[in-house]
Amino acid sequence: MLNWSEIDTVLLDMDGTLLDLHYDNHFWLEVIPREYANKHQLTFDKAKAIIEYKYASVMGQLSWYCLDYWQRELDLPILELKREIQHLISLREDTIPFLQFLRAQHKQVILLTNAHPGSLSLKIERTQFDHYFDRLISTHEYGYSKEQQALWHAVQKDLGFDNSRTLFVDDSLSVLRSAKQFGIKHLLAIANPDSRKPHNEISEFFAITSYHQVIAT
Repeated sequence: MLNWSEIDTVLLDMDGTLLDLHYDNHFWLEVIPREYANKHQLTFDKAKAIIEYKYASVMGQLSWYCLDYWQRELDLPILELKREIQHLISLREDTIPFLQFLRAQHKQVILLTNAHPGSLSLKIERTQFDHYFDRLISTHEYGYSKEQQALWHAVQKDLGFDNSRTLFVDDSLSVLRSAKQFGIKHLLAIANPDSRKPHNEISEFFAITSYHQVIAT
């Protein structure tokens, strides 16, 4: 369990951690292959194979999260397509209680997402949960993704947080490993990022399926 008296700063991922990852999974794994197939007169399966190869080639890099990169790479109106299914953007049911708890505990609460600023803006517009945060940060501001150590050095220099008194929450094991390597003491994994998929089995980090498990009462 978390000892909240040992935590001053809380760094929170967005997609899959505060928001249901179903929107992003549906967009990148269903909508984009479909649109690419239509554009190039391919079968859906052929288009999906091509797209997944392109994804794998930049996974973990900032380009993987960059809407501008994918618009150029795929020649598709990415943000326009994201807006067409924005009704699927939704908060996890336990997100607001958790954010309210953090504010009541007077923690410094920072959103730290790899999401492109255009995607971040769309999701804030849709969910209106930005007022719970002291700051919203897209890693694109620094030019590195959370998988890269350079990002952590840049964010710490900017925010001045104490590694030993900081909690980082994410659904990505590769990102959590990067935060651990940098020396963030308190790490929390989200085991159920997509409400439409089975829970992930996680033993490497303290993992939860609901924030109610860590909200002190």
